[in-house]
Amino acid sequence: MTSGVEVMRSEREHIPVTEPLEADLVVLGSGAGGLTAALSASLAGLDVLVLEHQPVIGGTSARSSGTVWVPDNHLMRAEGIEGDRERAETYLSGLVGERGERSMWQAFLDAAPKMLADLEAHADLRFKPYMTAPDYRQDVTGAASGGRPLEPLAFDGRDLGADFDRLAWPLPELMLFGGLMITRVEAFKLLRADRDPAAMWLGLRLVTRFLAERFTYKRGTRLVLGNALVGRLLKALQDRQVTVLTGAETTRLVRDGDRVVGVEMIHNGKPVRISSRRGVVLAGGGFPASAEKRAENLPEPVARYTPAAPGCVGKTLDLAFAAGAVLGPKGLDNAQWFPSSLMTRPDGSTGVYPHIVLDRSKPGLIAVDATGNRFTNEAVSYHEFVRAMYARGGNGAAVPAWLVVDRGFISKYGLGLIRPRTPRLRKYVENGYLKQGATIVELAGAIGVPADALEATVKRYNCYAKNGRDPEFFKGEAIYDRGNGDARVKPNPCIGPISKAPFYAVAVWPTPLGTSRGLVANENAQVLDGGGKPIPGLYVCGNDMQSAFGGEYPGAGAQLGQAMTFGWIAARHAAAVDTAASITRENA
Repeated sequence: MTSGVEVMRSEREHIPVTEPLEADLVVLGSGAGGLTAALSASLAGLDVLVLEHQPVIGGTSARSSGTVWVPDNHLMRAEGIEGDRERAETYLSGLVGERGERSMWQAFLDAAPKMLADLEAHADLRFKPYMTAPDYRQDVTGAASGGRPLEPLAFDGRDLGADFDRLAWPLPELMLFGGLMITRVEAFKLLRADRDPAAMWLGLRLVTRFLAERFTYKRGTRLVLGNALVGRLLKALQDRQVTVLTGAETTRLVRDGDRVVGVEMIHNGKPVRISSRRGVVLAGGGFPASAEKRAENLPEPVARYTPAAPGCVGKTLDLAFAAGAVLGPKGLDNAQWFPSSLMTRPDGSTGVYPHIVLDRSKPGLIAVDATGNRFTNEAVSYHEFVRAMYARGGNGAAVPAWLVVDRGFISKYGLGLIRPRTPRLRKYVENGYLKQGATIVELAGAIGVPADALEATVKRYNCYAKNGRDPEFFKGEAIYDRGNGDARVKPNPCIGPISKAPFYAVAVWPTPLGTSRGLVANENAQVLDGGGKPIPGLYVCGNDMQSAFGGEYPGAGAQLGQAMTFGWIAARHAAAVDTAASITRENA
């Protein structure tokens, strides 16, 4: 892989390098898209080097659910679902419309199942389909009831050796006991541990392993969600002797004429030039962690916080601009959203907790704006929920929004950072995370909304709970809503009364998990210049690329599905592996 210098793949955080270096392909960024590009290029016979400017590997992917959205995948076909390609095309056509390039999302549909099959067959990536995870927009023809989202199987972090310490941690607020990871399904099971022997046994196994591992490791080594996905990709790269260099800050794309032929970086305080025979793949994760770029691109009031990895500040975009690349057109909001609650951690940093599916869809919760009124169906996807927050008005009427519940709700389902069955809520009230009122009127005063309006809103909602119908926002009528509700509650698993004092509320704010405005590219994942021509040797995937879905969020794992697919496409195009025949539609 090198010319005149030896670079051994190491399990240490810092790998010594001496200039000059050579590779076939250099990948900037170590999230799922970048690692997929590197792995796919290696599988195609290229020498690859991954550069990550942060000290850890995984980016926002390591913090995510790890779900990958792949329509018409072979796993759903094995479950008996056929003909999904045509339905998925109908779905994306209706969802994206004129907001995105049709050729881009068609290229995704063509390549995504092939990417999945390729990595499963040749790199030991393992997934199982979420057969009961519906697409987010059930109002659009072609939406699936399940099967397109894929969950990575659990992975043993010990298989990474010392590189386990270089794997980025999940958000601490999403782990138990400071280091134990569990899946959403496991979380639901553990809530029944006091009455279900199988759930109790699951809890005992997980906790026993975790406690035993804490004698040797800083956290549990049983990895699930995004950590499992990144862990498997990293292990596959280890097996192929592909170097992932951390603490490597790329400062410039090197060009020969118009062609990108390498990069310059700083590592361990020393400048290094790397020649890249086949090109460079940009996979830096977009700009959700850049306050400046958020202010330039996101709607007002501009999000102040993000659950994304801190390194996703758009540095790779800036490198591309210097090489002639351009951003795509502004979309509706240019972000992929989570509504998140905020709390100051013991070390003074801000904890950002995404309210994904564990509370908003459950019966006995409403979301209100500054007027004390509901403004949306609380059970819609996290992306659409934040869009509704902004749609309420440019004056920030629903920024923040307040999730209102009673004490019984928190005991049963939890609320944000508060786990179910938490016996005392005093510390959450005292630190300001939770607002409390002995009556709805008192709660209204605590959150600063009109008391009469909030009282009327709760009274009206409690009437809906009697017959399970929400004539205002139709909560619980879509299968997506019901899938995240409480099946034990009839007739509507998403609607229940808010009636037993004391009452509580937590503020949620718009927070971008990722950004959807990025570099303009073509179906081969080649970055285009201002004239629409490919910049030779420059590729892009993930949130660095203009969203193939026009900023829409089709279903769980849509960001990772798109990132990994175009990472795979970029690698195969760089390696000239069957790209034109199997991926592009330019001759269709």
